Amino acid sequence: MTHTVTLTDFTGVWTLDRAIQHADGLRARFLGQAIWWPDPKGLTYHETGEMVLGDGTRFLAERRYLWAHDLSVWFEDGRLFHHIPPNGGETAHWCDPDHYDGHYDFADWPEFTVTWRVRGPRKDYGMETRYRRARDFADAAARALG
Repeated sequence: MTHTVTLTDFTGVWTLDRAIQHADGLRARFLGQAIWWPDPKGLTYHETGEMVLGDGTRFLAERRYLWAHDLSVWFEDGRLFHHIPPNGGETAHWCDPDHYDGHYDFADWPEFTVTWRVRGPRKDYGMETRYRRARDFADAAARALG
């Protein structure tokens, strides 16, 4: 049975583990934290962590989105990214000339998985991100905020 999400379900600190597999065999992994906090338009999402490439190269990475009350996700520049299906399921984003097919799985709530398959003339990869609520909110918030 899946969980039906509302925006407020995401508020707080989460750990994330992302695996990226390119069609040419290259792999990468991103380990970090995501924080959702209140914003007048919904929740601000900020993820930070370390990307590790298949050759061992490591670097810090981050990204931000706005998650709106209607479960739409927006880039920082105000463009629509996609909509989150409240019961889990398919979503998509067209970023000319690339197409992003996504899937949200809330069956193990409060853990959940987001999968993306990206195809286009310059991109061909799959990405799976597993989110888990941080066990110790105060410690996780302190680490995430530096």
